[in-house]
Amino acid sequence: MTGLTRAFTNARLIDPSQKLDEIGTLLIVDNQVAAIGKSVDVPADCEIIDCQGKAILPGLIDMQVFTGEPGEEHRETLATASQAAAAGGVTAMVTMPNTNPVIDDAALVDFITRRARDTAIVRVHPMAALTKGCLGAHMTEFGLLREAGAVAFTDGDRAVMNALTMRRALSYAANFDALIVQHAMDQDLQSAGVMHEGELATRLGLAGIPAAAETTIIDRDLRLVELTGGRYHISQISSAESVETIRAAKKRGVSVSCGVSATHLMLNQNDVENYRSFAKLSPPLRDEEDRLALILGVADGTIDVVVSGHNPQDAEAKRQPFAQAAYGTVGVETLLAGLLTLHHANELDLATLLACVTQRPAELLGLKGGSLAVGDAADFAIVDLGEPWIVDASSLRSKSQNAAIDRRKVQGRVYATYVNGEAVFTLS
Repeated sequence: MTGLTRAFTNARLIDPSQKLDEIGTLLIVDNQVAAIGKSVDVPADCEIIDCQGKAILPGLIDMQVFTGEPGEEHRETLATASQAAAAGGVTAMVTMPNTNPVIDDAALVDFITRRARDTAIVRVHPMAALTKGCLGAHMTEFGLLREAGAVAFTDGDRAVMNALTMRRALSYAANFDALIVQHAMDQDLQSAGVMHEGELATRLGLAGIPAAAETTIIDRDLRLVELTGGRYHISQISSAESVETIRAAKKRGVSVSCGVSATHLMLNQNDVENYRSFAKLSPPLRDEEDRLALILGVADGTIDVVVSGHNPQDAEAKRQPFAQAAYGTVGVETLLAGLLTLHHANELDLATLLACVTQRPAELLGLKGGSLAVGDAADFAIVDLGEPWIVDASSLRSKSQNAAIDRRKVQGRVYATYVNGEAVFTLS
């Protein structure tokens, strides 16, 4: 064999795309997977890394990452977000267009791609704005944006409220087999709401957001998907009603997929107690019954992907009265640990969970990755699946420290992350 050759031996190899879970060896040659399994012939002259029983997983693909670059680099840059991603076993981030300026032009998509190539240590795939300025009125030029490298179209954390605009977007995108991604939150029903509508919101004196603010948009859009034949994805759902609505739509054969954040799988509205603004999210954390329904939705395949919803906010934006505080939490670095914690606590199938952050995002977005099949790029993480640790927001690598799961006990520690066969993170 020629070129750089490394053998990662004595590893638990887990790859949902190949239905693989066995002890064996991963052989890397020239930055690609050359062999994987329990019967790999290791060349005599290659570098050998003994994984000592730790797991090797395909590199995670995080399908929803907000950054501040360009325009708000004080919150997060592509460089700092990628460092946090690498520390969490994420080898590909899909970035949102809500920047300043908004990524609604082919030249700006190209800027993100070039900037990421120069500064980021993981792969970066930009989504482009669905409407000009993410204002929900006029569609962007999907064809040109896709040629420039946009992997999907979304207005990020803003819903497209105009039904005619959404119908046109779905129809137009169908010509390119492009994915339309919606933030399901009716702005009129949300109104001044800042947390889940219910008894706790009343006790705290905070305006609530009903689950109907989410399901109203989903119900409308599903009708439009059936009308147009477009591909439609809901970036995050948060309620049991949404899970049931999507489950029923899939049974009817509607081309719909959806995601949920790891934070919504771990926390509920009680984590807002004492006006904790780090737990102010959009969509909001809902009650425990909703959280359990979301977990079941992941387990039975109703929910396709799990995302971090990484949305860094500086201290000034978060340390405000709850109603005025910014929405969002950092999470790209803790995405895998959150999933592994759910696996241990809820006895969820490990392969199903991992597919939600590897195989399924790659399939939805048409990306190479999410697999350790022979010939694929060597993007993977070495992980102790059970090692416990406590999240300390101040030690996370994100430029901002607004972690909703700060001080939470989690399980699963990333020891090394490789992109294209090269180490981009090693635990010190």
